[in-house]
Amino acid sequence: MDIMELLEKSKDIATVKRVFGEPIQHGDIVVIPVARLTQGGGGGQGQGKGEKGEEGGGGGGGFGFGATPAGVFVLKDGDALWRPAIDVNRIVIGGQLVAVVLLLTLRTIFKKWHRKR
Repeated sequence: MDIMELLEKSKDIATVKRVFGEPIQHGDIVVIPVARLTQGGGGGQGQGKGEKGEEGGGGGGGFGFGATPAGVFVLKDGDALWRPAIDVNRIVIGGQLVAVVLLLTLRTIFKKWHRKR
């Protein structure tokens, strides 16, 4: 597979159907799930001579794709409301980082205060 084929296939993967899920209807409420997509790819090829002087060449490529929930659109009584997905793990890790920085800062302040006494 050459690089141009890889690029063509990657365009087919990132479609609207992967971002917006199938609508779910319950009574007069419709819920449309939404995802956040990330993708990336790369490739290369080269030629050269080996240690014994033989000609050689090669090429390769790769592609990555990821999706995470972003939230849902809720359609009710003619109104569209956005409800974001909340990543609790990210909130917990952020809180832990803030706590570590706070503790290190307090430690530095107390060490300087203790030396002055």
